[in-house]
Amino acid sequence: MKTYRDLVAEAKRAVPEVTVEEVRDRLAHDPDLALVDVRDPDEYREGAIAGAVPISRGFLEFKVPEAFPDPETPLVLYCLSGLRSLLAAKVLHDLGYTRVASMAGGIRRWKELRLPLVKDEPLTPEQMERYSRHFMLAQVGERGQKQLLRSKVLLIGAGGLGSPAGVYLAAAGVGTLGLVDSDVVDLSNLQRQILHRTEDVGRPKVESARDTIRALNPDVTVVPYAERLTVENIERIIKDYDLIVDGSDNFATRYLVNDACYLAGKPNVHGSIFQFEGMVTVLAPGRGPCYRCLYPVPPPAGLVPS
Repeated sequence: MKTYRDLVAEAKRAVPEVTVEEVRDRLAHDPDLALVDVRDPDEYREGAIAGAVPISRGFLEFKVPEAFPDPETPLVLYCLSGLRSLLAAKVLHDLGYTRVASMAGGIRRWKELRLPLVKDEPLTPEQMERYSRHFMLAQVGERGQKQLLRSKVLLIGAGGLGSPAGVYLAAAGVGTLGLVDSDVVDLSNLQRQILHRTEDVGRPKVESARDTIRALNPDVTVVPYAERLTVENIERIIKDYDLIVDGSDNFATRYLVNDACYLAGKPNVHGSIFQFEGMVTVLAPGRGPCYRCLYPVPPPAGLVPS
């Protein structure tokens, strides 16, 4: 008959343990890494690592194959102290998951290092109604909606591309939207730039866009940047955002945004349009080429219309 000590020793032989510091560093550089919180729901609500998937130990065998159907997915399990997650990781190892590890020290050690935790705040009745259609989507659900509300997206440009992107991101409940645009609203903008109204002509675009977004969804915090992006300010502006949406209309800014996102390791969703044609590209550092990889040299000035 195996004792608890025997089970722990067996798990340690089968499953690698990683430190909290290693998990923190891997999260910053490995977008494929998935965290699984195996604590009970009442523990999870007290604070969890951002992006972790909550699957309590009692439901692990049933829910993990649905959440991570590929047994090659790199998984790190954690709990309060590191013991439950070690035993749970051994179960997944026996189920055929080949890249599973346990975080030694658990949340207790994470807190000792003063690393950030996300608290699972309940949605208000108004939010439950506003986002109710998202709850019907398995890919979003209530957990995904809360993640959207915690997310921060920076829009480069509040014009023809930034306008619809801003409207839909705000409507979806992305909690923080940064808007970068140094221009003012012109009457000729209004046939396509839906963040602005006739009474906004002459106003800074970031102010007009902020008012429209606030009226659409009060859950969204808008951070306006009424300035042109430069080498001097771009690092400061993008540093706090999870995702960059580049709707700029000139090549100098596109290359600048690309280079800054590449160096910061931030995904860059790049879009461009001309008349009835358009393209969109997700440029994810470490997972594919960057804009400069695809287009090493910008076209001569005046060759491509803005």
